[in-house]
Amino acid sequence: MDPDPATPPTEGAAASPAPSSSSSLILLGTGCSGALPDARCLIQPSAPPCAACSTALSLTPDQNPNYRCNTSLLIDYCHDNGTHKHILIDVGKTFREQVLRWFVHHKVPSIDSCIHCVIFAANFYSVAARFPYLVKQKLQEGDELARAAQPDWRIIDGDVENPFVASGLEFLPLPVMHGEDYVCLGFLFGRKARVAYLSDVSRILPRTEYAISKSGAGQLDLLILDTNRLNGESLDTVKRICPRKALLIGMNHEFEHHRENQMLAGWSRREGIPVQLAHDGLRIFIDL
Repeated sequence: MDPDPATPPTEGAAASPAPSSSSSLILLGTGCSGALPDARCLIQPSAPPCAACSTALSLTPDQNPNYRCNTSLLIDYCHDNGTHKHILIDVGKTFREQVLRWFVHHKVPSIDSCIHCVIFAANFYSVAARFPYLVKQKLQEGDELARAAQPDWRIIDGDVENPFVASGLEFLPLPVMHGEDYVCLGFLFGRKARVAYLSDVSRILPRTEYAISKSGAGQLDLLILDTNRLNGESLDTVKRICPRKALLIGMNHEFEHHRENQMLAGWSRREGIPVQLAHDGLRIFIDL
């Protein structure tokens, strides 16, 4: 993987040209559901001011890792024949901003597949009821150019034993708890390097942790893990899974990027597992 996700990348660096034969992961957003900065911290500043939110507007977002859009991952998957497919995981409230900023920055031309982590529909009829304009309908004459996109909807079976394929890349669903009564999905993917992406998680189910841990002959290459608390829960999870590298996402305004990464650098040296906070726009070249 290059750059090494355990080494904090240079903030504000120009977009790296994507090798034509390489896959990559682009972190479109690394913040919590409310994104950062939190408007309340700017409208009614505390004393002392919020370390993350007060600095989040001091520089342009591409140079300021404390400016965080909703968590979202874009997979630029390079097939064996050299063609690229772009797979999006998570579409949040800040998606338009992410497209304008990071699709342009990294020269992403389109999306081929979109995967949603939230299990909000038991069947396709729920999708059709909530988003009727996204379901195939009979068009009136002259409406062809005005219609919304017509996705080819597929319902994901959230069973760790039932993988699915999107744009040629196989994914294994990873059910996790988001709260104690709500199930979300993470995903395990990659034939060569193995990546686990867990973006909405408060507790990992035993069968899910087992599926991750046995991947890659017991060594996961990269764990991308939600962390919304400053206690040791996320780091305990990293220790149990023991990936080669880990990136933390989903941070709220209690996480000041540089301060927390200094702490994590010490933890990484002690435990022998490189881990750091990710930031919006981070691109990781990896052989999937």
